Amino acid sequence: MLPTRWLSVLCFTAWLFSPAAAAASKEEINADVRAAVQNFYRHTGAGKELAQKAAGMLVFPNVIKAGIGIGGEYGEGALLVKGKTAAYYNIAAASIGFQLGAQARSQIVLFMNENALAGFRRSQGWTAGVDGSVALATLGAGGSIDTETAKKPVIGFIFSNKGLMYNLTFEGSKISRFDP
Repeated sequence: MLPTRWLSVLCFTAWLFSPAAAAASKEEINADVRAAVQNFYRHTGAGKELAQKAAGMLVFPNVIKAGIGIGGEYGEGALLVKGKTAAYYNIAAASIGFQLGAQARSQIVLFMNENALAGFRRSQGWTAGVDGSVALATLGAGGSIDTETAKKPVIGFIFSNKGLMYNLTFEGSKISRFDP
């Protein structure tokens, strides 16, 4: 028999990953994506410059991560190609280990060339670190991005952290296409 605390965590994690828990409409997702992109552009000129060069931009405006020993994350977003919504995706991950807290953040993945974008779009469920390596961008002095990171085919940005958990990674996150 599981202790009540673990049962609560399992129930919360199941709810977090259920499609009905956060299923938003296309209009809601598009509005949130536009707001996240504007916020991103306001905070990093270098990110905006890279985004304008990218073949595609995958935007998750609100990824929620929570855990008490067992954790999970979930968010919905859209792939933008030439500034237009091309498809809708969700991101999900589960983890076990020392963790306590919750956070909300925005995530943007830039596909810097057509090959990287095509590989992502062909996949049935793309897992960061397995199907594609994401170079996590860190901003230096003056909002500049490391030149080695800027050369990578897939670049990720995590921003607007709100909450009590700190984990800046894409590794192990599964990204799947869905139809809202």
